[in-house]
Amino acid sequence: MPELPEVETVANGVHERVHGERIESVWLGEKPEPLKSPAALIAKTLTGSRIERVHRVGKTIVFDLSKSGRRKPGSSSRTAVSCGQWLVHLGMTGRLLVSEPEVPVPPHTHCIAHLQSGRELRFVDARRFGRLSVTEAGYTGPGSEPLTISAEDFIALFRKRKTPVKAALLNQKLLHGVGNIYADESLFHAGIRPKRQAGRLTREELTRLHAALQKVLRNAIRLGGSSVSDYVDADGVRGFFQLEHRVYLRTGEPCRVCRTPIQRILLAGRGTHYCPQCQR
Repeated sequence: MPELPEVETVANGVHERVHGERIESVWLGEKPEPLKSPAALIAKTLTGSRIERVHRVGKTIVFDLSKSGRRKPGSSSRTAVSCGQWLVHLGMTGRLLVSEPEVPVPPHTHCIAHLQSGRELRFVDARRFGRLSVTEAGYTGPGSEPLTISAEDFIALFRKRKTPVKAALLNQKLLHGVGNIYADESLFHAGIRPKRQAGRLTREELTRLHAALQKVLRNAIRLGGSSVSDYVDADGVRGFFQLEHRVYLRTGEPCRVCRTPIQRILLAGRGTHYCPQCQR
């Protein structure tokens, strides 16, 4: 499933290509699974709206939309009025692609927004775990933002938590956007074993984990995310951060720091990778 860096990469790429565009019409497929809001409401909200901004909140891509309001007194122009937000969650295999109309529509396409420029914004999802919905402006996500949370607030999230620190990092109500890849990689860079109880970590260890998490996420965004399965960006291009992985999916391979074989365990139902020598 795409995590924070992958979703950020897609959102930034789509924003560069379509912000300021007007959605002329919307086509929605017949499969009900991707639609978290009624199809008629999605079509009504999107049709005729202007895409003001595309950004990420947690693992969700958010389109800020507006429509023309009343004319200003003494002016022929109309004011732009917010008409809500379009929320796109990629699920496990979702793709959000900006395409020219002559490009063949891929199988498993569930939504096509026809833009004023003639281009098309397509949502493609083979496994149909992705979700499309609309809401009023102000979507903030379920938890705190990992890239901007302060060290003090980060430390407070883990206080008295009896769950393993890896499970706490994956809890979207605490930190939205962090998934399996970046939890494993951040814990490695912080030198902390994933099974340790979150509430028993020292202030120094949590400060180290906060810095490691933000560094890993920013580096992954810079490299376009990790393509370990189906993930591609808005142009259909794979990311490169998988080449930087220190532990994730490297079971049995030598640690790039100490040469100890990387181990894999099952934790909170997720495959978890760590170095038994570098992480304590």
